Amino acid sequence: MLYQAYEAFGALMTPWRVGAGLTQMTLGLLPRAYADGPGGRRLAALCEMAMRSGLIHRRPSFGIDEIVVGSRTVAVREEPVLSTPFGRLIHFAKDTPREEPRVLLVAALAGHFATLMRDTVRTLLAEHDVYLAEWNNARDVPPELGRFGLDDYIAHLVQFLEELGPGTHLVAVCQPCPAAIAATAILAERQSASVPRTLTLMAGPVDTDSSPTVVNQVAMTTPLSWFEDHVVTTVPLGYKGFGRRVYPGFLQLAAFAGMNLERHIEQHGTLFTSLVRGDEETAESIRDFYDEYFAVLDMPAEFYLETIDAVFQRNLLARGELQWRGRRVDPGAVTTAALMTVEGDRDDICGLGQTLAAHDLFTGIDPSNKRHHLQVGVGHYGVFSGRRWRQETYPLVREFILLHA
Repeated sequence: MLYQAYEAFGALMTPWRVGAGLTQMTLGLLPRAYADGPGGRRLAALCEMAMRSGLIHRRPSFGIDEIVVGSRTVAVREEPVLSTPFGRLIHFAKDTPREEPRVLLVAALAGHFATLMRDTVRTLLAEHDVYLAEWNNARDVPPELGRFGLDDYIAHLVQFLEELGPGTHLVAVCQPCPAAIAATAILAERQSASVPRTLTLMAGPVDTDSSPTVVNQVAMTTPLSWFEDHVVTTVPLGYKGFGRRVYPGFLQLAAFAGMNLERHIEQHGTLFTSLVRGDEETAESIRDFYDEYFAVLDMPAEFYLETIDAVFQRNLLARGELQWRGRRVDPGAVTTAALMTVEGDRDDICGLGQTLAAHDLFTGIDPSNKRHHLQVGVGHYGVFSGRRWRQETYPLVREFILLHA
């Protein structure tokens, strides 16, 4: 009934949003002197706030149509490479005369679409041949197409790396870090030529016993049965995934927003004030963030529950006990890849040391081919987006990839 209640609330709010939109349209027809006056601006701002009060359940556009490469501006196009019911591999193709390091960037399956990493993609794209592993909204996947658990997620990464072939540089951000380690180890054990040349892990939960955050503590101290009984629900009638068990994106958003509720309230207050004052630059910046933040996807229930169990509650990877399809995953089998880890000193989602722990797992990699970077002054999202990512962290990632290209 949880999803049905959410849908019912959304339906109740629809007339309010439609009314706000009609009012805003009417304001646009009024004489400029009134529409631009204090009363008109305030009413228009209230209307926009009302219209923005809902969530989006479809993938936004990356909006990366061109990129500056050296002194040239070149067109960028998204080209699908592989697709499955649950995810796809896409290529941000561009026409450049030089060969660039090929990077597979892995997005999290954690309640938001891969477009949350738009800044990561855009930054990498200027000097790399970028591919992206992204995930579909589970409520759009019919139940008859099967389950999607942690093993299936890892299998997708193995398949994507094999598709791209030798010389690929793998970059995983946040939640995919354990899966990226497993995929790399699986390929190494197979003695595959598709073992990534470098593995860059950014703010990911490799060892959740290290500096556990509030997010970790909730996951570790709450019985798995509670999550299954209270936050896993069924996709309602009206969607392709009708009947599929999911962890809804709206619940994940509520959980993360609740961690910084005062900040979000303050930002919406700033948005309203900016709209009234006509400060379009500030308003547009806040709009852009929340357009992305309020675009949510549902996770398959089995993937959500298995991740809580294996990554957070039993911490299997760090303890050397993680299995993939019945066989133990051995990161020590990796000898040819180079490893880089990145953490943020203010990260309240993935604590300090959790990603660094990967260095202890890759016993077969020479210490000279390992690097760690602690980015000062950033929280979780600042590790892979924003000014410090572009100006301080990315240059080190670029240098690391080039060193091992």
